[in-house]
Amino acid sequence: MSDLRQALGLLELSPRRVAVAVAAGVATLGSALALAALSAWLITRAWQMPPVLDLSVAVVAVRALGISRGVFRYLERLSTHDAALRGTTAARTGIYDRLANGNGAIHLRRGDVLARTGADVDVLGDVVVRAVVPICVSVVMMFAAVGLLAGIAPAAASILAVALLIAGVGAPMLAARSARIAEEAGADADARFAESAVRALDHAAELRVAGRLDATLAEARSAAQASVVARDRAARPSAIADAAGPLSIGASVIGSLLVGIGLYGPDGGTAGGMTPMALAIIVLVPLAAFEATAALPGAAIALMRGRIAATRIVAMLDAAPPHVHDSPDGSFRGLHSRWTPATNFRAHARSALIGPSGSGKTTMLRALAEEYGSDAALFAEDAHLFDTSILENLRVVRGDVNEQEAAKALRKVGLGSWLDAMPLGVHTTLVGGAQAVSGGERRRLLLARALLGTAPIVLLDEPTEHLDRVSGERILRELLTTDGGLFGADRTVVVVTHQLPENTDADQVIDLGADAKKKHFADSESPAYVGSTRERRWSEVDEL
Repeated sequence: MSDLRQALGLLELSPRRVAVAVAAGVATLGSALALAALSAWLITRAWQMPPVLDLSVAVVAVRALGISRGVFRYLERLSTHDAALRGTTAARTGIYDRLANGNGAIHLRRGDVLARTGADVDVLGDVVVRAVVPICVSVVMMFAAVGLLAGIAPAAASILAVALLIAGVGAPMLAARSARIAEEAGADADARFAESAVRALDHAAELRVAGRLDATLAEARSAAQASVVARDRAARPSAIADAAGPLSIGASVIGSLLVGIGLYGPDGGTAGGMTPMALAIIVLVPLAAFEATAALPGAAIALMRGRIAATRIVAMLDAAPPHVHDSPDGSFRGLHSRWTPATNFRAHARSALIGPSGSGKTTMLRALAEEYGSDAALFAEDAHLFDTSILENLRVVRGDVNEQEAAKALRKVGLGSWLDAMPLGVHTTLVGGAQAVSGGERRRLLLARALLGTAPIVLLDEPTEHLDRVSGERILRELLTTDGGLFGADRTVVVVTHQLPENTDADQVIDLGADAKKKHFADSESPAYVGSTRERRWSEVDEL
């Protein structure tokens, strides 16, 4: 529950808006409860055939309550969804801000980040709509219904209270248990079945040659059977929860009827007994009272799913990159290597990490992002492009970027002709996000984002991937120079790449080749790399 409370705190819910939603919900069910009681009185009183004027106020009140119920229901839906949507907007803004400042998530795949900032935040919004407000309304209305009956027949009120507890507490607990079984055991079994089935379909020939096809098919059948068993297990408490509501209503109505008949007496309406109008009220009011509990099983399920979503969101925000920490002597330790104090990127304006795939370049870059926090901006090779305008995609790094700044940045990274071909210029929508551009155009767009950012340390992961060799080498040279390059001398730039062209102006290069001893080299005074005739200063970076 602590994770759920922490995650709900991200919604920044306005107490006033939530109170308005609860008040509208109470008014809705209050109208239904009053309508049931007044209708019962009106029916039985009309049976006694009093003067018509004695019934006129009740008739008008019944009409008013019938209309007000619909009006208040609309207001309740409007205010509840307003509070929830404002909350999810605030939550996403807060999450994006924390992620942009380097807090967590940098070890997650993009799909996980999108799921946690998208669907999981929506689940938190559902907690407001389907759980928080309905629970508050239900509690108020259950007390109101029991209090109304207690003023007429305390015994009937006691029966109603017990029945409401069964329908309002027991049934939701069973519903939540059913959903938890389905979410955990059922989902796990489904995942194992899908994995086994796809493996059998995609690699049937190889598995048959290896003699493992039958075992794979047996594994798929076992997972399918486990899924069925999990669904059956989940169905039992769900069925009991579904039956609890009607059974509680029936028990309450019959109990109230028996209590009323006992109080009514053989002569009917005797002093100290019960009038016909009161008898009708204690029988019909429970029918309206249970409307308050109808939403509670769904509220319990929403809370359960909200806890799962909250755990994922909190884990994303609190997580640090795996296997990365600072050592006591001040050196920085990473997954693949130990960086000596000499490897200080703040002391070098332009640095490069090179090496083959799998050598740990991206891990080191992410470690730097974690090390320097908000001072560093990491531009990953798989950074997301949104289904919105080019300008808004560039405003991800700085919200006040104007049209002129955006166009200038795009032309600097070589997208001038591409921009000129856009029908609306920087206001052209990238339909489908990354699907609207080629791999090289995507890299240049991400590089334009980096140019427009304000972080003093810029970390670029494979910025020239998917570019032709000539264009890639030109951009790398412009990235690794402070004299007329893409970035000003006031910003530190660290570039991850597979290959560096000759004669770059890199101040520092770290080679993460396959050697047991990684080599870090840099000229202490000026650029150094292949082709430089100046003396290099070498230091070893030990393998962990």
